[in-house]
Amino acid sequence: MYSPTVIEETVVRLLREAECRLPPDVVRSLEKAMDEEKDEIALSQLRTILANVKAATNGMLPMCQDTGLPVFFVRGRYDIKIEGAIKKGVSRATEEVPLRPNAVDPLSRHNSGDNLGAGMPPVHFEPSSEEHLDIAVLPKGAGSENWSALRMLTPAEGMSGIRKFVIECVVNAGSRPCPPTIVGIGIGGTADMACVLAKKALLRPLGSFNSDPFLADMEGDLYHDLNKLGLGPMGLGGRTTVLGVMAEKANCHTASLPVAVSLNCWAARKAFARIYADGRVRFSQVMFE
Repeated sequence: MYSPTVIEETVVRLLREAECRLPPDVVRSLEKAMDEEKDEIALSQLRTILANVKAATNGMLPMCQDTGLPVFFVRGRYDIKIEGAIKKGVSRATEEVPLRPNAVDPLSRHNSGDNLGAGMPPVHFEPSSEEHLDIAVLPKGAGSENWSALRMLTPAEGMSGIRKFVIECVVNAGSRPCPPTIVGIGIGGTADMACVLAKKALLRPLGSFNSDPFLADMEGDLYHDLNKLGLGPMGLGGRTTVLGVMAEKANCHTASLPVAVSLNCWAARKAFARIYADGRVRFSQVMFE
């Protein structure tokens, strides 16, 4: 149904755009942090970040030496050829953008050289009856990915337990995920589902809120509480520790309350494309509805 060649070309462009252009919602949040910051060291860090973003865009070069592992979210009618085309696109992008070859065997540490290999790249597929195919890419660097966390809370711990866990994760991570960070939270489902939900939350535009009023209130409260920690840009102090907090949820077992946290560094790279049945492709830096 979907042309593998079109998918492959789309993936190459998506990765180039994601790695070299920071989305406008992230840039606006960094500029807002500049306007609100008072600490001179924090301001110097934010100036350097924004200068780096501008240089990457102007030169169409990756904004960070760690180009991450590309994580894909795909929505549409499943076709076995889709994942093969995505893999070809990742391999090409590794050479053409270029991307740092980060994918290694977990035990031997052998590097495939093309960001492929067993299980790579991760592709999370969501079935849809729509004629078009939506592809989102989230390049995830190790500096932030290494501070991912999952906890199986008891249902009795509830919202207060979730809030405590999220704050604990940000404090424990400290400066290592290159703050200001974006906090993705996955609540419910099974342990593996919660982790995927936490990453999926990172695709949302900064400043957006979950449609569930309880989650929306939690997102807002955590945003303010985390920015009161004083960790600041690069962990050197300041008012902006996080640029945003986004949460997603799924129903879970009556005896469970899985909660996952996925942190994204300030280089919150993401890009989106919609492939139509006639072969047209629409690109965006904002998630499609």
